Amino acid sequence: MQKDKSTNTGSKSPLLRRGLGEAVVRRVAFKTLGCRLNQYETDALVTDFDEAGYQLVGFDESPDVVVVNTCTVTNQSDQKSRTVISQAARKNRDAVVVVTGCMANNFKEKLESQDNITFVVENNRKSSVLSLVEAHFSGEILHPDQLPQDVFRYEPVRKSLHTRSAVKIQDGCDNFCTFCIIPMVRGRAVSRPVADVLESVRKTIENGFKEIVITGVNIGRYEDGESRFEDLLARILEVPGDFRVRISSLEPDGFGDRFVDLFSHPKLMPHLHLCLQSGSEKTLLRMRRMYDVEQFRKTINQFRSVYPDFNFTTDIIVGFPGETEEEFQQTIEAVKEFNFSHVHTFKYSVRKGTRAERLENHVPEKIKTARSFQIRELSDENKLQYYQGLIGKIQNILVEKVTKTKASGYGDLYVPVEFQAKDIQKNTIHAVKLTSFSGEGEQLVLVGELLKD
Repeated sequence: MQKDKSTNTGSKSPLLRRGLGEAVVRRVAFKTLGCRLNQYETDALVTDFDEAGYQLVGFDESPDVVVVNTCTVTNQSDQKSRTVISQAARKNRDAVVVVTGCMANNFKEKLESQDNITFVVENNRKSSVLSLVEAHFSGEILHPDQLPQDVFRYEPVRKSLHTRSAVKIQDGCDNFCTFCIIPMVRGRAVSRPVADVLESVRKTIENGFKEIVITGVNIGRYEDGESRFEDLLARILEVPGDFRVRISSLEPDGFGDRFVDLFSHPKLMPHLHLCLQSGSEKTLLRMRRMYDVEQFRKTINQFRSVYPDFNFTTDIIVGFPGETEEEFQQTIEAVKEFNFSHVHTFKYSVRKGTRAERLENHVPEKIKTARSFQIRELSDENKLQYYQGLIGKIQNILVEKVTKTKASGYGDLYVPVEFQAKDIQKNTIHAVKLTSFSGEGEQLVLVGELLKD
């Protein structure tokens, strides 16, 4: 249901509002929580609003429209999303507040009942947020459920909140891990046609991006006719242009020699976020994961036998129902063995409607917190060890931030690097020799010297 929060001030154009006696462009603010897929979809919406003439501003700059792209993967994600929605509505009482993303699917009725939210838009209609807002300012009554359903309707990103741009190839998931709510809020797995993906890649490169990230919910299960993920990736690497390719979060199942071989291509960056979740076979079975530890080990070893510095990062869930101290120690040993440079650690969070909710022997919160701390400490140790091994080597840095004397960004291995430089531009790539590092823990950064281009 649409709430009456019209900001129509008499202007005939939905793009204009009245200010100090003259018409001014409407403003829009965005906030994104959660995964890289959400980030991509927000960037696509930013492009839509920018091309329609809206001015992109922050929450504190009196926007006329606020779009909150939410996450619901954990209880903590829900709380963060609620907090952002509340802050956005409180700071901008006259703004149109649009809530979308996975929380909009998971708690649709509850969110629709809140007076501080104008529209609640589910994931499969998210790409039409601009149409909904335009209709609102034109005085048209349009319910979000009337918007078209298409998870691939997004235009290639042109105006972005990030230096790199993602390209969405897939959505939804059929794995139904016992802890995961994603199939309920993102739907069943669906893949984007190869031709559409390649066209999106070409247009994204034409829009000036030097790096694209292949993203989706479960991209390893991509399937379009006879084409599988490796086939699509090979086609993407053949697209002409000066750009490089990254792969976002990936499930560790079903890859063979061809996938490893593709990383010999200079455009494909040597980093994978490969989701382990647990180092215990028993825990993986209770999670209903589609692999075992030995299969994961084989994949890691296969890559590093060819590319010794290959960077693996991962996700770990601690305190899954029934996780014993012995099983947790098996996870500790796996994290040490696989030498992940970063571990994104989650404390198990009950998601209503999942099978894990009904499992016995739920782990007390105090134990989950202690185990999470142990994994984070180990992750920091791994990161330091990995970064130390890179000293003296060269990374090609995609510059994301610049000051008068310094530039920073991410190298081929997806490691953060900063270096002294003048007159360096964002969205350019420069060879840097790694000489040291600074900071610690999450703030650890490699430091390098700019080589002559």
